[in-house]
Amino acid sequence: MFFVSAVDVNQCKTHESFELNQLSKRGDIILGGLFTLNFKTIRPELSFTSKPDQWKCEGFEVSLFQRSQAMIFAIEEINKNQTLLPNITLGYRLYDNCMALPVALRAATALLADMDEVINDFSCNGSPPVIAVVGDPLSSHSIAAMRIMGPFHLPMVSYSATCSCLSNRREFPSFFRTIPSDAFQVKAMIHIIKYYGWVWIGAIASDDDYGQNAIKAFIKEVSAFGCVAFIEMVPTVYKKEKILQIVNTIKYSTAKVIVVFSPQVEFFKEIVKQNITGRQWIASEAWSTSSIVAVTENFHSFGGTIGVAVHRGTIPGLEHFLLQLHPDFSNDKKIIIQFWETLFDCKFPQNLSKVNSSSRICTGIEDIRTINTAYSDVSELRVTYNVYKAVYAIAHALHNLMSCENGNGPFENKTCASIKHVQPWQVLHYLKEVNFINHLGERVAFNENGDAMAIYDIVNWQLSNDSRIQIKTVGLFDETVKEVNQISLAEEQIFWNFESRKPPESVCSKSCQPGTRKASKKGEPVCCFDCVPCADGEVSSEVDSVECIKCLDDFWSNHGRNQCVLKELEFLSFDDAMGITLTTITVLGTCLSVAVLAVFIHYRSTPVVKANNSELSFLLLISLTLCFLCSLTFIGQPTHTTCMLRHVMFGISFVLCISCILVKTVVVIMAFKATLPGNNMIKWFGVSQLRGTVFFFTFLQSLICIVWLVTSPPIPAKNTKYFNSKIILECDVGSVIGFSSLLGYIGFLACICFLLAFFARNLPDTFNEAKFITFSMLIFCAVWITFIPAYISSPGKHTVAVEVFAILASSFGVLFAIFAPKCYIIIFKPERNTKRALMRRQNVE
Repeated sequence: MFFVSAVDVNQCKTHESFELNQLSKRGDIILGGLFTLNFKTIRPELSFTSKPDQWKCEGFEVSLFQRSQAMIFAIEEINKNQTLLPNITLGYRLYDNCMALPVALRAATALLADMDEVINDFSCNGSPPVIAVVGDPLSSHSIAAMRIMGPFHLPMVSYSATCSCLSNRREFPSFFRTIPSDAFQVKAMIHIIKYYGWVWIGAIASDDDYGQNAIKAFIKEVSAFGCVAFIEMVPTVYKKEKILQIVNTIKYSTAKVIVVFSPQVEFFKEIVKQNITGRQWIASEAWSTSSIVAVTENFHSFGGTIGVAVHRGTIPGLEHFLLQLHPDFSNDKKIIIQFWETLFDCKFPQNLSKVNSSSRICTGIEDIRTINTAYSDVSELRVTYNVYKAVYAIAHALHNLMSCENGNGPFENKTCASIKHVQPWQVLHYLKEVNFINHLGERVAFNENGDAMAIYDIVNWQLSNDSRIQIKTVGLFDETVKEVNQISLAEEQIFWNFESRKPPESVCSKSCQPGTRKASKKGEPVCCFDCVPCADGEVSSEVDSVECIKCLDDFWSNHGRNQCVLKELEFLSFDDAMGITLTTITVLGTCLSVAVLAVFIHYRSTPVVKANNSELSFLLLISLTLCFLCSLTFIGQPTHTTCMLRHVMFGISFVLCISCILVKTVVVIMAFKATLPGNNMIKWFGVSQLRGTVFFFTFLQSLICIVWLVTSPPIPAKNTKYFNSKIILECDVGSVIGFSSLLGYIGFLACICFLLAFFARNLPDTFNEAKFITFSMLIFCAVWITFIPAYISSPGKHTVAVEVFAILASSFGVLFAIFAPKCYIIIFKPERNTKRALMRRQNVE
């Protein structure tokens, strides 16, 4: 700070002032400036026994001197402009912060004090020493400086401080910037990451306000769509152990994309030293265009880096201005001497000492044009362009203040500010409302937080023809447009430092393809998961589905389980092999039955046919034909008609068949009993009685069928009980009681028939019909007894096939057991088919 002592009543004189590197020029209105020109400081020894020395700065960086010169150029340009601030001359006071916070605070304090050693005016009228400050470039310095300047409402327009914390208007109400906030920088980086589908990202940041706020915003944004694989903080004071630990984390992490919010040079050196490659680096603006990091020896590890950079601009006339610089030994131009000695590696005679007495002598007539340096390079004006915009923003605020009309002013009683006695708080008001288009057609304005419109260049590190790293602009991020159009990339111009020359894939787990779902791994981030196939009957049609969707009842999952398809309809068809086989056997059985009937009709007058009751034999053969034919109703797609017909036809035809056999059995027994003396039972079994008995038994079955069909008939049904992937089309019996009654009645008649035939099996051979009936009923009962477990255990169309097989087997059993011996005699042994032969056989027995 400054100390003053009273010289006389109307005069004060400063005791001490800070020795700071400065550039200054008087004017009607003075603008302050804070820049980083030197990178090293020499601390004074604090013995507390004597007055401490001043802080010394060294390590002048020639390239950064361009920024302070850009401010001077902008001020000179405005002073020559007759339309902007006419009749007002702007002056400047620029200080070097030496990259050290103590020096930056001293410079901020110096801007609040007058440059004059003697103070004559105690009226507090007129303007303060400076009415606005351009700077500081560092976020931490800006935070500290605003603590000093804030109470005085002194506006600061920074060209490089990006910490999002500075957008807090409650803490920093007079802070503005022409560089976007880190909040927007993070958004730009997130857009790049999302553009390439990277969801597993490592994050590294410097352990200071800038890095901590940036990493906090980054984690918040990433959590909406991905995961941060690791977070590491680079210490601001070099610690080798910590750097090695960070590098090891990178080396063994599966994350291929790493975002870095730190310009720490030692970190980059260690990456190169350990030859870590195969990583895609995403650079913050702090190092994306750094000439210190972007050197050829780093390209093997950092080539292909994609970064966000301050939007590049052009400043017409700046190059010429920079090259016109000449040494000036004035006290307020000492920085120029330091620049000159550094640029030409020489010393002016007055700066020579015993230590550097051998240095080359500067003449002051050296030509800057003969040296190519970053100072005179105006092809990549990024931060320098922001300095230029900051000066013009303040100038436009002053111009708007000067253009105010009394009675329409923004202040108390609609008054206007006086340009001759302008105060910082008045400039602050107008600075908030700055909005103009500059010579590039770019709008310069501040939002409610004092932030500039967020426009970033997206840059890519490539190798030029002369083996130097070229930082090439390959895209643009513009926060002012719609979100879908905020990022634009020239993908064909991007260099990828991988063997494939394609963007890398950075995921903890690869995407789950359709047909699978994501299952989180216990104790790991949500980006790390297993892909579990969907269960049967469930599908997922999108990549990275969280759950599988169950198919509707009539649908089932396909083989890939990514689509629901109609379930396969299964029924015993006439087209499949089984259906064709059963149909063929059915037709064969029907033909045999008809053929036997034809033989019996043809030989109806022969003893064999007559002896076996020809009318019942004819009726039995007809019923067998119907039994064979009824099996056809079980084949084919079930319909309401076929469902009712198959059971009715089956029940009635089989009852008719068994009724005929039963009556034939009774006739055989009665015929044998009639030969016994005194027995006249045969008179009760005439033709009418036989017909009536068959009709009665069949009528009862018909009655059961009618009641069944009326109350609860069989209907087509879809059965998914056995196969989830198939729909079995079958006939639901409707009434279980009705179906059980039908089968039970058939079984009852079959059992009676079998018992009667069994008891009559030993009758004389002339009446050997009972043996054949016994054998046929034995086959019939065996077939239907084995049918029950086979029917229950056979799924799908095989259930119907078993039922058809049982019908055919029992029908063939009856046909062959009863009629095969007779047909054999009739066709192949006609000599035995005579009355004499039968009488001879009877006599023999």
